[in-house]
Order: sequence, then C-alpha cells, then structure tokens
Amino acid sequence: MQQTKILPTKQLPTKEQRLKLFGSVQPAEKTKPVEKSQMADLQNTMNDFLFDLDVVGISNVKYPIVIESNINPGFQTSIGTFKFSSSLTNTSKGTNMSRFMEQLNNYHEHGFAVTIENLNKFTKELAERLEQKDATIEVSFPWFFERKGPDSGLTGLNHAEASIRVTYDQSEGYSATVSLSALITTLCPCSKEISEYSAHNQRGEVMMEITLTDDFDEKRMDWKEALLEAAESNASARLHPVLKRPDEKMVTEHAYENPRFVEDIVRLVAADLYEMPFVTKFQVSCRNEESIHMHDAIASIKYDKLAAVNE
Repeated sequence: MQQTKILPTKQLPTKEQRLKLFGSVQPAEKTKPVEKSQMADLQNTMNDFLFDLDVVGISNVKYPIVIESNINPGFQTSIGTFKFSSSLTNTSKGTNMSRFMEQLNNYHEHGFAVTIENLNKFTKELAERLEQKDATIEVSFPWFFERKGPDSGLTGLNHAEASIRVTYDQSEGYSATVSLSALITTLCPCSKEISEYSAHNQRGEVMMEITLTDDFDEKRMDWKEALLEAAESNASARLHPVLKRPDEKMVTEHAYENPRFVEDIVRLVAADLYEMPFVTKFQVSCRNEESIHMHDAIASIKYDKLAAVNE
C-alpha cells in the first residue's frame, strides 16, 4: 500500500501582511468628487484645438460575433477584431471613448451578426451617439467553410480571413468595403514546361478587397462565397482539410493541368471581379511561398470601374 506523502509546511504571513511586504499601502485621503455630475469632463472641452482630426477612436477590440454564410456552417460564432472611429473637429478636445464600447456591448447582448445591414445601422447610431457627422466600423474575422474531398466526399473545415469596413456620413450616406484572404495551390508553368517530369508547386495567398455598390443585396449574394470562388476557381488547385489517396491523385493532377504564375492569378481573379455587377472597384494581390526559392513571388492590381467609365 502506497504511503501518503507528507508535504512540508511553511508558516506564511497573513495575506494582508504579504501585500504590505510587497509594497501595498493604505489608500490616501481622497478629495476629488465621486459623483459623475461633479467630475471635470476634459474630453468635452470646447476651444480652438488647431486642427480637425480625420480619425479618432479605438482599435484591436476583440468581441464575439455571429457570421451568416451560404456555405455550411450557415451560422457560426467567431471572434471579431474591431476598430471604431469618427472624425473630430478642431473645436472639440476629444471623443467619448467609452461610447464605442457601450454600443458594441449593446449589440453583443442581442447577438451581433456582422452583416452590412447591421453595420450600417451601427455606424449611424454611433455617429449620433458621438455627436459627430460620421463614423466608421471595421471588423475582421476568420470565416470557416465546409470542403469535401473531390473523390471521397469526406468533409472538413477550411477557413479564410475576412473583413468588412462600413462608413456612415451625414452628407454622403453609407459606403462598404469588404475583403477576403484565401489560400490556394499554384503549380509553376515554367517548371512544367522545362522539366522531363513533375513540376514544383507552392501555396499561394490571394487577397481581395472590393467596394460594394450602394444597392448590394446580401440576402441574395454572399460576398464571402463570391470572393472565395474567384480565388479558388482561378488557382491551380483548391486546398482540402481531408484527402484520401484517390482525392490526392485528383487534386495533384488538376494542379498539373492548370499551371499558374503569380501574375496569372491576379489577372484571372481581376477578370472575375470585373464581371461582378455589385463591385465598383477592387484590389487583388497574390503572394506565393516558393518551394524551390528562399523568396516569395508577388503581384497585385487595382482597378476602379467608375473611373474607367468616366475616362
């Protein structure tokens, strides 16, 4: 029978004595007001403070969110990283930082679904709460989507990094910009051309940012799904969380049949975005982590449909 070990004991000072030992002191006499109505409000000081500010607010705020999707899982909870801001006139010393968080928590208590409609509502209410002419909200989050093996049908979850930026302006109304960063496989056309057999490939990251039209209807179109398809359908192959041998054969052969330079990727993705009627302007970039070089390969393109029409 195993004997119980007797642990050594040490006589410690009391908790109060320990805190005092490490520097804690008794509270000093307090002379300043404790009622909010009697406290100085420096943020709301009015004067000529030299310059208007383009942006003032808070960033790197993490809060639970709900994401709606046309791809399984249709409803998912995630963590959103937020940035809230507004402009500030030179007559105001500062903004009311606490109001950003108060409003975020109000939305959270009702389950904050990060839709364009909800973010439009949020920014207008925030501008009114701040007593400013504009407000902007930005939120980024991982978006998960189901992916099946092409032969086995076995499922798993992939994810892409998504973000939404919505601005409300009293005179100009709403504007919305969304972005998605998706991972793909690319197979080198040059390697395929010059080699007796095989070709090197690499994982690439496609980053897309688009400005939505004012009449964009997210109930009819999931912008996340549209951008994901634009990236993956133009790649050499899609990425899969679960692959059996027959799946792997299909994926690698598909990549060999669709070689792509990094330049090819951005041009092909740009063509898809150009054809999307709900996109007014876009930016596409791609970065390939080269498998036989120490460097990465990059390419990017910007295009403004409205500017092109007016030329």
